[in-house]
Amino acid sequence: MPVCCLSELRHVQLNLLFFLVSFFKFNYPRVQRNRKSRNNMPRVSLTTLFGVDPTTDDKHHFETSWILPPAILAGLRGLISLYIFTSIFIFWGWYGTHDDNASIGHSFSYFTWLTYWGIGFYMLFAAIHTACYARTRRSILLDRWPRGLRVLHSLLYVTVTTYPFLVTVVFWALLFTPPWYEKIFTGWQNISLHCLNSVYALLEILLPATAPHPFIAIPFLILMLLLYLCIAYITHETEGWYPYSFLDVGDHGRKSKLVTGYCFGILAAVLVIFLVSWALIHLRRRLTHGKIKRSRRDPLSARNAFAGTCVGGRLNEMKGVPG
Repeated sequence: MPVCCLSELRHVQLNLLFFLVSFFKFNYPRVQRNRKSRNNMPRVSLTTLFGVDPTTDDKHHFETSWILPPAILAGLRGLISLYIFTSIFIFWGWYGTHDDNASIGHSFSYFTWLTYWGIGFYMLFAAIHTACYARTRRSILLDRWPRGLRVLHSLLYVTVTTYPFLVTVVFWALLFTPPWYEKIFTGWQNISLHCLNSVYALLEILLPATAPHPFIAIPFLILMLLLYLCIAYITHETEGWYPYSFLDVGDHGRKSKLVTGYCFGILAAVLVIFLVSWALIHLRRRLTHGKIKRSRRDPLSARNAFAGTCVGGRLNEMKGVPG
């Protein structure tokens, strides 16, 4: 290499080294200050992001309604849970008595069935919590649960007010083909799984005193969809069939682009449904002014049938509610 090129290269290296030293010398104090300022910033816990931190305990959002007394709300949730579990076992009994035992195991590969189970368990736990509050003026189980379980309860509420609408839309828009089912049992089964599920979700949006969905739940909704996608393709690899025809990538992946489009379409639908559900809950709280019908045994209901501290003639129940 010529001497002039070597000298030029050294010159460039020295200039670069000088620039890096100057840059680090100038910015290091700023980086240290930013690091200290970040350390001094208050950290927001996951329980706060999900709206289940101790400051919201006395509001009993999951156990109360703005229109129904706790006892009636508990009874309604209990009846819905009873219907869901009863219908599931009737469906399984039908399969067993009609030489279709395989469908019982196959049901756990369907997102529809998993969502239906989720609604049933949420209604069961919500009914128990609401009944305990109505009876004892306290959320006995929720008060004893770790905060992490409260976060999961809040996340379960988000799923049962989001996924059922997705199931209904996908089934009637993509999967159902007329005419209507000839067998009454098949028609009842599909109404239960693909119609009443959205009715239950809508009731949980409109009736309880729950706060709007926390936006931190969106990544979890997406993660659960991805996990279900794993279940669907594991089912295909182990048993040779797809739970849903639109997930079939075809021979040598020739329909992979179409399947990708369906997946992104479902993802977009979930996000839209989440926002609509959030907006409906937010609107409900605005129209009802955050009112809560408390248990008669609740000390906070002594002066008013609804919860909240009256400030300037208005209820202050919505103060501090996330969303």
